[in-house]
Amino acid sequence: MIYDKELETLPRHALEAIKLKRLQDLVERVYATVPFYKKAFDEKGIKPDEIRSLEDLQKLPFTLKQDLRDNYPFAMFATPMEKVVRIHASSGTTGKPTVVGYTQKDIDTWSELMARTLAAAGAHKGDIVHNAYGYGLFTGGLGFHYGAERLGASVIPVSGGNTKRQVLLMKDFGPTVLTCTPSYALRLGEVAAEEGVDFRSLKFRVGVCGAEPWSESMREEIENKLGIDAVDIYGLSEIIGPGVSVECIEAKQGLHVFEDHFIVETIHPETGESVPYGEPGELVFTTLTKEAFPLIRYRTRDLSVLNQEPCKCGRTLVRMGRITGRSDDMLIIRGVNVFPSQIESVLLARKDVAPYYLLIIDRKEHLDTLEVDVEITEEAFSGAVKDLQSVERDIEKDIKDLLGVSCTVRLVEPRTIQRSEGKAQRVIDKRKL
Repeated sequence: MIYDKELETLPRHALEAIKLKRLQDLVERVYATVPFYKKAFDEKGIKPDEIRSLEDLQKLPFTLKQDLRDNYPFAMFATPMEKVVRIHASSGTTGKPTVVGYTQKDIDTWSELMARTLAAAGAHKGDIVHNAYGYGLFTGGLGFHYGAERLGASVIPVSGGNTKRQVLLMKDFGPTVLTCTPSYALRLGEVAAEEGVDFRSLKFRVGVCGAEPWSESMREEIENKLGIDAVDIYGLSEIIGPGVSVECIEAKQGLHVFEDHFIVETIHPETGESVPYGEPGELVFTTLTKEAFPLIRYRTRDLSVLNQEPCKCGRTLVRMGRITGRSDDMLIIRGVNVFPSQIESVLLARKDVAPYYLLIIDRKEHLDTLEVDVEITEEAFSGAVKDLQSVERDIEKDIKDLLGVSCTVRLVEPRTIQRSEGKAQRVIDKRKL
């Protein structure tokens, strides 16, 4: 199903004409309303009226996550706060979240994009959507909720957790579309089996999965165990939330980027130079239609490949490949952005542990786990076992309070974590993504 057939199947020249007009409007507006962008443009010696083609986009400065932190919380907004009707946020490296604002028009745009996302994934009016993405500052839950309602579907806003109850609701309410992280989809299948429910006997037809890295083999496992089509989506809070790109259910070969709202580029992560279609690079997005929080050439640090070849579904939109990695040290654990430096800040604030640690990420029972091994100091090493257990619990609580992610802390003896003369290995990721 193509939700907006005219827009999603436009000839490339017509689509690029729309993109250029919207880009020109965008640069005029941010230059006039966002001090950060006026300064950045001036420093590069570029004026809005010099953007005469899509190629001129490369004259514009990049926007980095650090820029968002430097302008925390609202200095990047292009509209006054009285026009902002919604605020979402995602975790950042310093404990301060990345803040995203939406006007009512932004909410309407987002809802429309999410309706298009769900339609591309195979959902339609009359479906019942079991929405197990988290509600709150995280954009996932409400993004899917509004999109499903715009599509004309019924929404069960169940959010995450309480898995046994979710299985009961699935059995009783008969939902047809599952929206959740891929790891939670498998967990739902396991719990259903434990409760004596054959997931394949439920009415689900499709699962729309994202917010964490997953592999083609994991897709196969979800589809085999749950008896559904599993479709990949991509988004990030800074750009709009979910609703940036999605696989079509017909092909499942790359995620269609909604180019009438976002310009996507790939660049070399080190040089910043553009790379052509078909070659791997870092994804960079420019938001064309957002009012409250527009971004120009935002460096996502996500690595992917762009493909402009026609798709059998009929869409002419550029497709991006599955995310293959990051150009920075960010980890995604159960849908939450985690930087080793955040955990390090918790450890360095304590006098009973040494600044030597190792993060071990694994996936058990289809859910991500995080173990933090940290050396105890010589002074604390001689303490009673119960005292050491208390230290572990305190650190676990501090990390949970900062990141919102549960972990297991394991104190190890002094000088047992391997030292390095170069860049220390702080992370072991055992997940097969």
